[in-house]
Amino acid sequence: MAKNIQDYTVEEAWEEIEKNLNENPEPIKGMNVVYQYDISGDEEGAYQLHLSGDKAKVEKGTPAEPDCTLQMSAEDFKDLLVGNLNGTAAFMSGRLKIKGNIGLAMKLESLLRRYDTSQYQ
Repeated sequence: MAKNIQDYTVEEAWEEIEKNLNENPEPIKGMNVVYQYDISGDEEGAYQLHLSGDKAKVEKGTPAEPDCTLQMSAEDFKDLLVGNLNGTAAFMSGRLKIKGNIGLAMKLESLLRRYDTSQYQ
């Protein structure tokens, strides 16, 4: 049985995201963007998702200038990943803050929904 996403550390969740995006790169083809997640709470840290050359790479820290920065708690991040939290609702309620291109944030949510996260619930 797959591990519950709530049992993953944020870093482990990012490793899974990178692996899944690279195993099925069709949804990220042609993208050239850097997303940054500023995670707060017990697992505070910054993570960047680089989508370029039909590949995904996750890096801890802020090595590049992000096109879009999303700020949220570790708990909300995990809930968002498994579909228990809607990105728009999180943004409207202040649980998600976005800096930069909001259109890219919306595109990321629809992109991530194309991957099956049910195994992590």
